[in-house]
Amino acid sequence: MPYTPGETAERLGVSIDTIRYYEKIGLLHGIRRTSAGRRIFSDDDLSRLGLLRCLRDSGMPIARLRRFAELLQLGDEGAEQRTALLEEHDREIDAKVERLRLEQKRVREKIAWYRSVAA
Repeated sequence: MPYTPGETAERLGVSIDTIRYYEKIGLLHGIRRTSAGRRIFSDDDLSRLGLLRCLRDSGMPIARLRRFAELLQLGDEGAEQRTALLEEHDREIDAKVERLRLEQKRVREKIAWYRSVAA
């Protein structure tokens, strides 16, 4: 099913400017256009954009996102490298979650301390 940029943005929960930016920096390739030059997004485009957004939201740097997008263009040829890139990112997410859990523990300790002082 074809989607307009507005429909695409709404479905993904991003702004049209974000979609334009992703296209401008080379994350989106092969987006079809109407005879009037307007972009039309397919279900595959939405799926790819959703994955890129997930990776960005989970802290993947733009340079690595570009590399991932390049590897997507390679199809099956880039599968092994895409997998390695995603595994590395997954490890980084685990490390971030662990750091956040430690910080959360400190915050909770401080909450408990303030509650004990107020009591």
